[in-house]
Amino acid sequence: MVRMAGAESSAQASLDGNGHRDDLARAVPDGRRRRRVQNRLAVVDALLDLYQDGNLRPGTDEIAERAGLSPRSLFRYFDDVDDLARAAVARQQERALPLVPVGVNADAPLRDRAKGLVEQRFRLFEVVGQSAKVWRIRSPFQPVLAEELAQTRAFLRSQLLDLFGPELERMSGRKAASVVAAADVMTSFESYQLLLDDQGFAMEEAMAVMVESLVALFGSSVRARH
Repeated sequence: MVRMAGAESSAQASLDGNGHRDDLARAVPDGRRRRRVQNRLAVVDALLDLYQDGNLRPGTDEIAERAGLSPRSLFRYFDDVDDLARAAVARQQERALPLVPVGVNADAPLRDRAKGLVEQRFRLFEVVGQSAKVWRIRSPFQPVLAEELAQTRAFLRSQLLDLFGPELERMSGRKAASVVAAADVMTSFESYQLLLDDQGFAMEEAMAVMVESLVALFGSSVRARH
């Protein structure tokens, strides 16, 4: 951003006659770089939007049309398939960032925490769901996606550890690890997909299933110790 702003200032100075010719020459690559960045972003947004629309295998022509570019120029802006994957992952993270906070503290009642977590997961999965389907299919063949998937899963597990820390602290280490593993599966994208797509639950019903499962898991584990 600073380089671009500096280049624009140098270019303007040259045009006004107050700078040097080489200032304008240096500004040209930055202008091209900015267009490249803008076009890369247009392609990535087009790809993610097509996924979100349910088109999980968009063709080059479809992506180009959505991005406002010619099909022949489409992949000029990416080094390879992994470069496109990295850009798509980064853009999806940017879109999903506002949905990451759970919005409830660890000192809230157990049911409130379970409800807050489930609401967060459903909001998040609804936004990233179509891309998540594609990336899970492709991750065995694209290390970039496999790494991102592993990091995302680790982060979501960390939210469980933070949110249900009071219950986990009252369990033995082995028990706590088992409970976290089960809760991780319960609140995963795969479970979300299973409840809605395979088992046919409505959104509210699926959320209730997940909430009750968490309450039963953490509540019964704590009661069993007493």
